[in-house]
Amino acid sequence: MTATAAWGATAPTSGMAPLSIDRRELRDEDVAIDIAYCGVCHSDLHSARNDWGRTRYPFVPGHEIVGTVRAVGKGVTKFAPGDRVAIGTVVDSCRKCDACEDGEENYCREGMVGTYNGKDRIDGSTTYGGYSASIVVAEPFVLRLPESLDMAAAAPLLCAGITTYSPLKNWNVGPGTKVGVIGLGGLGHMGVKFAKALGAEVTMITTSPAKGADARKLGADHVLVSTDMAAMKAATRSFDFLLDTIPVPHDIAPYLLLLDRQGTLCIVGMIDMMPTFHSGLLLGNQRAVAGSGVGGIAQTQEMLDFCAERQVLPEIELIRMDEINHAFERMEKADVKYRFVIDMGTLA
Repeated sequence: MTATAAWGATAPTSGMAPLSIDRRELRDEDVAIDIAYCGVCHSDLHSARNDWGRTRYPFVPGHEIVGTVRAVGKGVTKFAPGDRVAIGTVVDSCRKCDACEDGEENYCREGMVGTYNGKDRIDGSTTYGGYSASIVVAEPFVLRLPESLDMAAAAPLLCAGITTYSPLKNWNVGPGTKVGVIGLGGLGHMGVKFAKALGAEVTMITTSPAKGADARKLGADHVLVSTDMAAMKAATRSFDFLLDTIPVPHDIAPYLLLLDRQGTLCIVGMIDMMPTFHSGLLLGNQRAVAGSGVGGIAQTQEMLDFCAERQVLPEIELIRMDEINHAFERMEKADVKYRFVIDMGTLA
């Protein structure tokens, strides 16, 4: 084991503070990575505070990781020291079930191993995330970071990016598709950028008229204010696909009315109980409500390559490691445009 500097939580109310963690010695298939930047995700905050009741302490968040290869195990063939790489939300899976064989390790039937708060499949140890100086990950779960992507800006692609890219691709969003993105935050702003880059006609759906100008700068063709009942009525049956990025409980019924025949509303932001709705909203026009998590390794690499080709990148605010507690507070107030990224060179 190698002692590694990190920041993490020791209890639900402890806040984030410096601590030391152990990183394993290289196995044959392992890649050791020096972390340059790590994005800050809402899941980091929820997990640090044990909002979902599953956190094991000490806890180190961070699953939007970019950095440089420091060393590789003797069985590694795809990476070498000095390579630019990235790690997302998954660091292992069973690798043999139908989901894994289909390149959807994130839906592994035995359960994927999360980058943090997961359980290592070999030694049973708890996994620690990217709020740390370095990380060791098996080669099949390491992603190549294209040279043309800015390292800091690329970090949120590893969760916020793939969380929005995956459903847009899986529901065949492209030219001729009318897409509504509900909510303009860390996920929503990437939903707008990706849907536009994929060729769709994009509408930003928001409760705040003030966000309209930002939405258009990000690429939205239209803005629909959901509190404007006349505008919502006029938009009835206007959309083929709705990407719902709202992170708190909300009524989806008004949005279902916006879907055209056989349209789909896909939830990516909310992880909790949702209010009920009348089933007639689905039956009448064969509408569907779906959900989507992150993508598998192959699709995440596809997304990174797509972003490099089109220069699709998140809007970020770079922070120091010792600013993370304040960043969590600001994130809860939606006081960021649109994603925090930690400069791990400031790790103390």
